[in-house]
Parts: sequence; C-alpha cells; structure tokens
Amino acid sequence: MGKHRLEAFSDGVLAILITILVLELKVPHGTEITSLAPLLPVFLTYVLSFAYLGIYWNNHHHLLQLCSRVTGSMLWANLVLLFWLSLIPFATGWMGENHFATWPTALYGVVLLMAALSYTWLQTLIIRAEGPDSLLAQAVQADWKGKLSLALYALAIAVSFRLGWLSLALYVVVALIWLVPDRRIEKIASHAPH
Repeated sequence: MGKHRLEAFSDGVLAILITILVLELKVPHGTEITSLAPLLPVFLTYVLSFAYLGIYWNNHHHLLQLCSRVTGSMLWANLVLLFWLSLIPFATGWMGENHFATWPTALYGVVLLMAALSYTWLQTLIIRAEGPDSLLAQAVQADWKGKLSLALYALAIAVSFRLGWLSLALYVVVALIWLVPDRRIEKIASHAPH
C-alpha cells in the first residue's frame, strides 16, 4: 500500500473526530450572555482537544512526508494511534461536563498518553523501515519533544488525583510544545529530493 492511502484514511478519521468533538458543544437555552457561562468548561476542553487533534494531523502529515513505503506493522500502529485519538471526543466531553473532576481529568491524560505512545511507535516503525540513516531518523534524533511529552502526560495523570488544575496546565504545556509544526522534520523535508 502506498503512503497516500494511509494519509487519506487518517485525514478522514481525524476530520470525523473533529466533527464529533464539536457536536459536544450544546446551544444554551437562554438569550443572555450569562447563559454561556455554564458552557465555559466544555468550550475550554473543546479548544484544547481541537488543538490536540490539529497537532496530530499536522505532525502525522510531516511524519509521512519522510516515509517512502508503508509496511503492515505501520498500518497497525497507525490504526492504534487512530483508536486512541478516537477516544478524545469522549474524554473531552466527560471532562468538560464534569468541570475537570479527578477521574475525567485523569482519563483525558491516559488517552493523551496512549496516543503519544502510539505515535512514537509509528515513528519508530517508519525509522526501522527507512533505516537508521533515513531522513526521519536524522530529523527526530533523540526526540526530546516526544520523551518530554510522555513524561509530562504521566506526571499530569499522577497529579490529577491531588491537583487537577496542575494536570490541565500540563496538558496545555504539552500542546504548546507541539503547536508549532515539527521544525526538525520540516527542515529535513525541505532538502529532500521529491
């Protein structure tokens, strides 16, 4: 299978997930601006989750840009990644509706952690298929952003049982780390033959 089918399928799934995510935003019954106040936690989790799905879409594109062939194991790793990303709307809705309570906030972190681990697995399989001297291997090198993200997710899950606000702050920090597309891959890809 060519990488274009994998990209197209993943793009379609992510587009559906963003659509599902927005359906969690319910229209308020009142006409005053104050009727929006109860929706603030749901809206804030929507913004964070939309950012996360956008980050995965963007970085997935960059990852596959440096991939010349797709193996069966990559297909499975990609499906595992999409599985965990598909749980983001559920975790988002539960956390927002329950005003960042302990268990919903912890579950949100578990989903983010598992998605990050799945992305790392996919990246590792691509590097294995392309070779240790591949453009992707050169671009990610020690992958400090990936390792830092995994550590922050694990920390956020652990502290969610005592300091829920700190968990949310850590989720935002990880999103901010990845908000700018992975320049390591962009830089290498711009010099790669097309």
